[in-house]
Amino acid sequence: MLTSWSSVRLNRSDLEVAPLGLASGYGVSGRDVERAFERGVNFFYWGSLRSADFGAALKRLGARDRARMKVVVQSYARWPSGIGKSLDKALRELGFDYADVLLLGWWNLPPRASILDAAAEVIRSGRARKLMISCHHRPTFPALARDPRVDLLMIRYNAAHPGAERDVFPHLPAERPGIVTYTTTSWGQLLDRALVPQGERLPTATDCYRFVLSNPDVNACWAGPRDAGQLDQALAALDAGPMSEEELAWMRRVGAVVRDRTKLRARGMGVADRLMNAISGFGFRSTAELG
Repeated sequence: MLTSWSSVRLNRSDLEVAPLGLASGYGVSGRDVERAFERGVNFFYWGSLRSADFGAALKRLGARDRARMKVVVQSYARWPSGIGKSLDKALRELGFDYADVLLLGWWNLPPRASILDAAAEVIRSGRARKLMISCHHRPTFPALARDPRVDLLMIRYNAAHPGAERDVFPHLPAERPGIVTYTTTSWGQLLDRALVPQGERLPTATDCYRFVLSNPDVNACWAGPRDAGQLDQALAALDAGPMSEEELAWMRRVGAVVRDRTKLRARGMGVADRLMNAISGFGFRSTAELG
């Protein structure tokens, strides 16, 4: 049962973590990061947004119990030499000798061979132990999953964006990478009374985390709490356990309406994707145009 405090194995990566991880940069205090660790959260995402207080908490935790922590460090570098440099900078900030996972962020098509070679060299050197790739283009994930160098995948998945159930999960190999999801509340849209249809109960953040972690194809998901209250809502999902079929159906009804009402936001993300695709060497194309 993923929606619990029991550790889960992230598939072929062999990493074992609590199924809920904490992402830096959203405002939760370092004291609350340490409180979550004492509750059992041991999975941390040092991403593109990096709160100094969050980082200080990781540094304190690492000084006393680094072996129990599993830390993901993200790099958006688009040239081979930049990957090691960006990782080393993050390690210096945290006072760590290594990252458990190097995350190559936002590759909507498989990275060039030179990028993957540079990542492999970082792992051979011991500065990172596993490789993760994030992507906004769902058809790319099966190809990434078949690459033995890729240990984990980071996938957008929530009640308003359930497309991975159709385009990703059924197409992964039997020996699959670890699956970690993000945007569990759809940037808070699933919690917005103005977007949720009248007559339906308004979801809480706890509901959103329970929905995602009730899916057996998901190993873990990220939470990005702004404060202690939001952290408590995320942690409560592990106390509450998986959703019933009735609850899952309710979340899917709500999610379908929220998605329909937020198409403008989706178009805005399309522009960001075009820019990132251009920087990545794939041309100024939308994810749909990538094929």
